[in-house]
This record gives sequence, structure tokens and C-alpha cells, in this order.
Amino acid sequence: YRWKKYAPAYFFYFIHFKITYNRIIKYKRGKKDGKKVKSEIIYDGKIIKVYKDQVECPNKRLATREIVRHHGGVGILAVVDDCILLVKQFRYAYNKDTLEIPAGKLELGEEAGPAGKRELEEETGYSCKSMELINEIYPTTGYCDEVIHLYEAKGLFKVENPLEGDEDEFIDVISMPIDEAYKKIMNNEIHDSKTIIAIMKAYNDKYIK
Repeated sequence: YRWKKYAPAYFFYFIHFKITYNRIIKYKRGKKDGKKVKSEIIYDGKIIKVYKDQVECPNKRLATREIVRHHGGVGILAVVDDCILLVKQFRYAYNKDTLEIPAGKLELGEEAGPAGKRELEEETGYSCKSMELINEIYPTTGYCDEVIHLYEAKGLFKVENPLEGDEDEFIDVISMPIDEAYKKIMNNEIHDSKTIIAIMKAYNDKYIK
């Protein structure tokens, strides 16, 4: 009797589950942008390559994708005496000064950890005993395959004769209290995504255990 009484409800939930399951499967299959039909390089630069690809979508229609290929980059969260090491530098693309964590681009095939340690020393004069991966960031998922490997430097120490930076790089090192850096994010004064993530990580570590 009980089975008959609740049969409509069981049936409803079964149908609902089936529809939801089918939608999930369809969504997962549809996540793939489709197979590449053809590809041409339209710009071959020192830092990036730009491709114009034609792909076949899951619905069998053809679409164009303009993709920037990049070797990736590395960023370093470095905290000394409750202060985050930041660099102030002019960014030509935005025509303004920015506040960022120490960072740099990777060469083809270069390992992110050692590259991050090098960038930290070149830009701040500090090195570290070890590096801990925080996350791998996809800054521009719509058209670029760049991955930024975000690390936290552990066991920081000042280097007596640090490595020299690039000749065309002009930066000022700023040691900023974690709380102040957090407020600058909230006040829309820091815009760089990797830096925002790094500062939020430091702020979280300080106040949320």
C-alpha cells in the first residue's frame, strides 16, 4: 500500500533524475569546443603567437577562434614581517603604473619554480629556501592559453649581491602591510589578477586559520 501511495512521487523523482542526468552528460560533451579543422598563424612574435583556427562545434557548425599562445608566467607571494613585497612599474599596455607581486614570463620549456625564484631575486633582492604552489591561474580564458603559476616564497632572506633585472625594466620595490594591500583591493586601487589572488591568500592566512 505504501509503495502505491508514493509511486507517483518516486516516478517524478526518477524522471527528474533522468532529465538532469541527461543534461549533465550533454553539458559535459558540449564543453568541448569541437575539433580543429584548420589553423593558420597570423602573428609570430617574441612573446606570443596568434593563431586563427577554424573549429567544428558540437552542433556541427563551423566557427572561428583567434587564439594567443603564450609560454606562461610565474608570480611570487613574498611576505616579510607581515608585509607583502610588491613592485611598482609602468605598464605600457595600460599606460599607467601598477602594483604587482614579483613576476615574470617563462621561456619555452622553463620550469616555473626556479624561474619564480630568479624573478623574486631580480625584482626584490630577496631569495627563499623553498617555494609552495598556491594555484595555476588562467588570466584570459576566452582567447589565450597563458597559465600563471602562483607560488608562495618560504624562508625569505635578503641576498647580498642579487641578480640584475632586465635592462628595459624599471621598478620600485614596496613593502606593504597585508591589511593595507587588502584595502587597496577593496578600494579598486590594485587591478592585477595574480596580485589580487596573492594578497587575498595572505589576508586569509593572517585572519582565517
